[in-house]
Amino acid sequence: MVQSHMMRSNRRIVITGMGAITPLGLNVADTYRGCLEGKSGVGPITHFDASTFPTNFASEVKGFDLARYISDPKRFEYCGINGKFGAAAAEQALADAGLRPNDPCGSKADRTRFGLYLGSGEGITDFDGLITNIVNALDSTGKADAKRFSENCLTVFNPLHEAEQEFHTTPAHLASYFDLQGPNFNCLTACAASAQALGEGMELIRCGDADVMLVGGSHSMIHPMGITGFNLLTALSTRRESPQKASRPFDLNRDGFVLGEGAAMLVIEELEHAKKRGAHIYAELVGYCSTADAFRVTDSHPDGRGAIACVKGALADAGITPTQVNYINAHGTSTQVNDRVESLTVRRVFGEHADKVPMSSTKSCLGHMIAAAGAIEMILCVETMRNGVIPPTINYDTPDPECDLDYVPNQAREATVDCCLSNSFGFGGQNTSLVVKRFAD
Repeated sequence: MVQSHMMRSNRRIVITGMGAITPLGLNVADTYRGCLEGKSGVGPITHFDASTFPTNFASEVKGFDLARYISDPKRFEYCGINGKFGAAAAEQALADAGLRPNDPCGSKADRTRFGLYLGSGEGITDFDGLITNIVNALDSTGKADAKRFSENCLTVFNPLHEAEQEFHTTPAHLASYFDLQGPNFNCLTACAASAQALGEGMELIRCGDADVMLVGGSHSMIHPMGITGFNLLTALSTRRESPQKASRPFDLNRDGFVLGEGAAMLVIEELEHAKKRGAHIYAELVGYCSTADAFRVTDSHPDGRGAIACVKGALADAGITPTQVNYINAHGTSTQVNDRVESLTVRRVFGEHADKVPMSSTKSCLGHMIAAAGAIEMILCVETMRNGVIPPTINYDTPDPECDLDYVPNQAREATVDCCLSNSFGFGGQNTSLVVKRFAD
């Protein structure tokens, strides 16, 4: 779906609804406020006993109850937590846009022209059952017994739980519940997933395949397999003595990222469609690019070739120069390689302007919401433009000579922001950059 910007139509794409479930709040306003106040969502893991893991902390969603958002929560009974987060964030975004099926405007909208594009991760629904089954499948010597494993599968697992492990189930549930009959896609390009979903949703509207799209992401990897995998990759911080200070993007003493979870959803639509129904317009999406490093599965290219091409492509698609960007929401994971490469990328693309444009990582507060990260960061860009206050990068104590930009350290900053760049650079070298501007008719 990624096309040359010279070939794209002139259909303009605007944001008309937003919703969020995050470690800092169960809506957009509380999440943005928490970032401005420099709060950390990080604490001891409560989803399971992580006391023996190198990393025993994460950034969990607190106090979540799907019944507060969905009138029929049983529809999502067998969903993993990612699907439930996604349903709540989608309900918020669609209500905000006035496009739920029973809303006056929503009931008149052509649902066959209303699509869905998500970056939604796996939905483990019965982890205890999985572990129990594996343990029971071992023989007396500790060797796996395939026959016993198969027999236990038939007695332990609910087949609906098994179906919910598939990546496509969250968009399928949301399409059914909210009557979204247009294009329906899910991409799981690691940390770039929901940013790519936003960009590809833009393209579907640009090329005329849809008028409205629900876009975003939902994910939780805070389970034993998720923590184990990232610990084995040495990607997670192990700062057990001070977990709230563990996510420290661009700081010299960073030692890895902190897992987060949650969901973020946006309603985007073609401008004339939005104006015709009298929608409130938050901002305009003007630029998108996606590239691959074509390097390693777990490392960014050291010269930033994919990231540089991605940022340049997004600016070209938006038809703007680097000097027109007032704020960059960084991918900023708090890993040694990613932060260095992203800083290099900005300096290479922005030249002398790199020292003048503020760039902060809201992952310092939220942790890394993986597939949902790009969407919440786009929402925070929109809130920054609306409120004129840039969220800080917290836990920034010791500058790194290889990361020498303005990271808005530790304190929010008032500023006039009319144009934002949001970067999402994922595992596997998947890069996505988006440009959003203040709407002007």
